[in-house]
Amino acid sequence: MSSLKKCFNIRSRDFIHAGEASITVQQLLKQMRIDSALIRRIAVCGYEGEMNVVMHGGDGRFCIEINTERIVLDISDEGAGIPDIARAMEKGYSTASDAHREMGFGAGMGLPNMEKNADEMFIESVPGCGTKVRMIFFNRST
Repeated sequence: MSSLKKCFNIRSRDFIHAGEASITVQQLLKQMRIDSALIRRIAVCGYEGEMNVVMHGGDGRFCIEINTERIVLDISDEGAGIPDIARAMEKGYSTASDAHREMGFGAGMGLPNMEKNADEMFIESVPGCGTKVRMIFFNRST
């Protein structure tokens, strides 16, 4: 299979459309007959990353690249950045606002869930400049 790449824009604070990119990617992977367990892991990571952009980032992008060996999710934003990545990776640590908590978000499991479900994950963040998260999933069914 040749490489397929799709990108979606994510708007900050757009809770009406939040999750649409993740759902579209999940449907695409089902159509491509990707293993359902792999789809679930990718969907978890995609949704968590997309919601982080909606809640904490400025506008951002959600890109997926699919080839025979691996699937790569790149999620980036133009937000405030993460001042302490190690702390942000701690289960239960959250910077969610009270309003986000009232909507059911902010348990502090987003980044830890992403790390748990991706085969590899890399975070680059500069305070005041935004964040880039790359998650790699190996397609072991080929």
